[in-house]
Amino acid sequence: MFAVIKTGGKQFRVATNDRITIAKLEGNPGDTVAFGSVLMLTDGEKSTIGAPFLGDITVAGEIVEQTRGEKVIAFKKRRRQNSKRKRGFRAELTVVRITEILTGGKKPEMKKGEAAPVALKAGSEAVKGKSTKAAKSEGLDASNLSLISGVGPTIEKKLRAAGITSWNDIASWTEADIAKWDEELKLRGRATREEWVEQAKELLAGKPPRAKADQAELASGEDY
Repeated sequence: MFAVIKTGGKQFRVATNDRITIAKLEGNPGDTVAFGSVLMLTDGEKSTIGAPFLGDITVAGEIVEQTRGEKVIAFKKRRRQNSKRKRGFRAELTVVRITEILTGGKKPEMKKGEAAPVALKAGSEAVKGKSTKAAKSEGLDASNLSLISGVGPTIEKKLRAAGITSWNDIASWTEADIAKWDEELKLRGRATREEWVEQAKELLAGKPPRAKADQAELASGEDY
């Protein structure tokens, strides 16, 4: 039996006892994590495909270690401008061992003292105590940073490279964190101007993405 899960914007084919290296998840070695974004399940010759996810399937894993990827160097030089820039970064990663694939709506037994269960699909039970009921009804993915207004493909890549992979990461930012990431990622004040922290909290609370709400307001002519 194997399943295809989605986490950190990528898909992984996993079976029991497999080890995968994924975008950083909060937690310590030995903690149990649960993946609710299951795209497909194959058991013998029978395969079941979600639309987009299989709501009654959960993949459980155990954090093996928190690590970092190889350093990547980005070098930019402007011809005849006497201008060059060299920057590097190392992605924050988590190594997870898959412990079981649960069917029929069963949930994994979370180990005592572990970090909160990681719900990469908004609609899993709770992530850091925040409700995702409305997100569940729309099938929204808490790792989909592009649902935050002002986060385009380029900025999303920068955020993921810095280890910021879910709404929870942004919702927990303090003013110091905003200033730090604004300087390191060259956001030019966008996080404050677009209210990323407030948007992330709204998404976790179950509110629709602001872009969708704005479109609905324009279509109806009513204030939301």
